[in-house]
Amino acid sequence: MYRKYITGFILAGMTLVSSCVCARELKINRIAAKPAFQMEYLSESMTEDKKSFMEMISAVSSGQRVVDYEVLEQTMQYQLSDKDLDALQRIVEAEAGGEDQEGKLLVANVVLNRVNSEKFPDTVFDVVMQREQGVAQFSPTVDGRFQSVHVSEDTKAAVERALYGEDISQGALYFCAREKVDSDRMQWFDRHLTRLFAYGHHEFFQ
Repeated sequence: MYRKYITGFILAGMTLVSSCVCARELKINRIAAKPAFQMEYLSESMTEDKKSFMEMISAVSSGQRVVDYEVLEQTMQYQLSDKDLDALQRIVEAEAGGEDQEGKLLVANVVLNRVNSEKFPDTVFDVVMQREQGVAQFSPTVDGRFQSVHVSEDTKAAVERALYGEDISQGALYFCAREKVDSDRMQWFDRHLTRLFAYGHHEFFQ
């Protein structure tokens, strides 16, 4: 008998709680339906959106963003005279005219690496024309190719990339086309230098 009354009280309590929840939900829905509430909610949403937008503008115009832009902005790393620029373009064309732009870039890198090295002359023209014990460092300067080449736009673009500081040479100071170098000269490369990598028809050394 008591169990019957207890069960009844529980069911009544659950019914009361359910009624309260439904009434609260109905009240909330009625409030949300009022124009004043909708306008207040819309105003708050717009305020949050405005705040987010201003934070985004602040981030874009921050000092860090300006620094990043300056880092990304390209600047010329080498200022060459007309004589040196002509020599660089001609030797790249003569040595790598049949290579793709990266192959040409590598030759330009080697020449500029030599300019930056204490072991070689200080200007591009002098590096290109250098002779060691009567032997030319770049064979096109003695077989006529250096003087006769027509510098292509692709070669000019490769040289420009090098002048802007793009260097994919891993510090190479020498290169050669193994199939075109006599065996004695090639043995000197293999014995005295460190081979870095091969690209196209050339092998690069340090």
